[in-house]
Amino acid sequence: MTIPLFRRSILSALAAMPLGLFHPAVRAQDRLPLLTVWRDPNCGCCSGWLAHMRAAGFQVRDNVVASPAPARRMLGIPDDLMSCHAAQVGGFALEGHVPALAVKRLLEERPAAVRGIAVPGMPIGSPGMEVSGQVPDVYDVIAFEHGRGRSVFMRFRGGEPL
Repeated sequence: MTIPLFRRSILSALAAMPLGLFHPAVRAQDRLPLLTVWRDPNCGCCSGWLAHMRAAGFQVRDNVVASPAPARRMLGIPDDLMSCHAAQVGGFALEGHVPALAVKRLLEERPAAVRGIAVPGMPIGSPGMEVSGQVPDVYDVIAFEHGRGRSVFMRFRGGEPL
């Protein structure tokens, strides 16, 4: 049995499309805003965090700079929440090894008073800070407001929310 030429053309076009086009997870990832990062060129854990964010579906603009301090000032990241890299996504500031799950929640909820979220320090087990044989730390993702307000946005053990 032969397939009419028109039907064959449609079937060929559909077969050539990327399989992920109709998958809901891929379509949701397409809507994620660009993640712009400022990091030191000598920091290996930053590369691990970038890989984590890319695996979660973020497109990343990676700015390797002598110091992320000017970006932090521009983003309004408080000094006491500093870690090793700064980022901006969807109008929010990020500092440190913030798990992609927390970033996605921030983008979904878009709390009006929040300027950004941060993971101060460099907790063992946070994305990019995984250490084989080490028990992951429990740590907080801190939301910081446009004023001086702070609150716990999420709590994690390693990469898992608690």
